[in-house]
This record gives sequence, C-alpha cells and structure tokens, in this order.
Amino acid sequence: TAMADGYDSVIQQTGANLSGGQRQRLAIARTLLLEPAILILDDSTSAVDLETEAHIQLAFDKLTDTTVVLVAQRISTALGADEIIVLDEGGVAAHGSHDELLQSSAIYQDIYRSQLGDAVDVEQAL
Repeated sequence: TAMADGYDSVIQQTGANLSGGQRQRLAIARTLLLEPAILILDDSTSAVDLETEAHIQLAFDKLTDTTVVLVAQRISTALGADEIIVLDEGGVAAHGSHDELLQSSAIYQDIYRSQLGDAVDVEQAL
C-alpha cells in the first residue's frame, strides 16, 4: 500500500513503520537505482502480492545490462527467466527454460501444479 504522505513520508530507523512488503519494495527500488552489473536476490518478493510481484518482474526485465540471479520459492517469480535451475535434496534436479522444464521435469511439473492449482493442465500451459 502507498504511504500516507507519499514521498514525504518519514521512515523510522530500521523501517519499523513499514510492512514487510513495503520494506522489500523499497530495498528492491534502491538496488535497481544502482544499475548493478550483477544482482542476486534471495526470495525477494516473498512478502508482496502477485500483482506487485508482476510489476517488480517488469522492472527486472528492463535491466538490459544486468545479470539477475533470483532465488525463489514461488514459481511465478521464475517463469520469465532465461534459465531455471530446479534444486532437490541439495542438488540440481533439472535446468532449462519454463517451457523446457514443463516438458522434461516431473519435479517442476509438480511445483507448477501445486502453486497454480490442480486445475492447471501442463499440456495447455505449453
């Protein structure tokens, strides 16, 4: 949600007056302003809703000169990635694009179904 005073809002030390999602959005925005060569984010959208996550993903897509490494539990965070690495029991179980993994990885298919609902038909998603 927006801050009551917009850009004039006072943020308390350690962000005590911010929600978890607000802190995440602010940290991501500050990082994006730096235009880093490499950006590593660990579960960076866990406290935001899916709509906000989609806006954040659009901002990541605009980083043409930045390599972005996202560690994510939400499959929606990884859908647009060039390369997705699926980890299982401490090792790499599969890797590829979203479409490739839907065809080749039972683990990825299970994650996809569990997060997007049982009604999701993997064949239709292709």
